[in-house]
Amino acid sequence: MEKTLNRIHPVSDPEATYFLQVSWEKDLGTGFGIMLSDGQCAWTGTVSEAEISREAADMEMNREKYVEELKKALIAGEESAGKYNFAIS
Repeated sequence: MEKTLNRIHPVSDPEATYFLQVSWEKDLGTGFGIMLSDGQCAWTGTVSEAEISREAADMEMNREKYVEELKKALIAGEESAGKYNFAIS
């Protein structure tokens, strides 16, 4: 299993620091686990392959392109810093 951990500063609260961990088996497109923490609390969830396909279809985006954008936003870290915004609600 592969994992990444990135520090994010959401646009909804730029002074706050969160940690985003993403874990996956084969590749992100087959589904992944996600954990968000503010250092005191943690929230976890999973995203299935079917949910990824459904979201890509809802956005009218090629599935492979959607998975590439997920990789850039969720696991690329510093090389994508400033290119993606996160909002916590």
